[in-house]
Amino acid sequence: MKYRHLFFDLDHTLWDFETNADETLRELFLTHKLARYGSFTVEQFISVYSDINTALWRLYQANKITQQQLRAVRFVRTLTRLGVPEEEVPITISAEFTDILPRKSAVFPHTHELLGYLKPKYNLHLITNGFNDIQAIKLASSGLTDYFQEIITSEHSGHLKPDPRMFQHALARTGATAPESLMIGDNLECDVLGAYNAGIDQVYFNPAKRGHRMQITYEISCLSELRALL
Repeated sequence: MKYRHLFFDLDHTLWDFETNADETLRELFLTHKLARYGSFTVEQFISVYSDINTALWRLYQANKITQQQLRAVRFVRTLTRLGVPEEEVPITISAEFTDILPRKSAVFPHTHELLGYLKPKYNLHLITNGFNDIQAIKLASSGLTDYFQEIITSEHSGHLKPDPRMFQHALARTGATAPESLMIGDNLECDVLGAYNAGIDQVYFNPAKRGHRMQITYEISCLSELRALL
């Protein structure tokens, strides 16, 4: 057996971020009666938020903004872009999103079946750029906590994927070596390239079957396909 340690990303790989965020944003749209502005739909609210949040996460992962800055500006930018005066942006909406979202439980198809199959055979770990408190709630809410031996976050390691130092920290913390490890994630830069630069084989989880030109150890479009690779 070549691999002994499997490192999973969490958001967009196991925990279905898009489904859970969509549900949360729809709740906030209703709670704060955003339809009263009459200038945008809930679908437009979700779309603009998604674009802005993605851009801010790229800045965070490049160490150009802090966690606090990311959380402070994403809804202000979303709603002002949609025409809401800045002074009318609900001051609690960001904190409410941060509280509600991680309590959602949607995961990708076959997540529990796959992890249940792998747990007796491999050492399973998480390596995520998410925040300690948020990721812990996500794992508990979706019933994923007990599958993993170690949960390595950027806050724990002091580095963000794709920085190889985060992967080196993960190897040291778990007692694993690079040749016996495999990284499974949805992000070509953070998960695939980051693992590659740390000497770790990679599985690119690509459910949308997006085209790319990167050289990857393995690629799957459904989590159930991982069994055949191990």
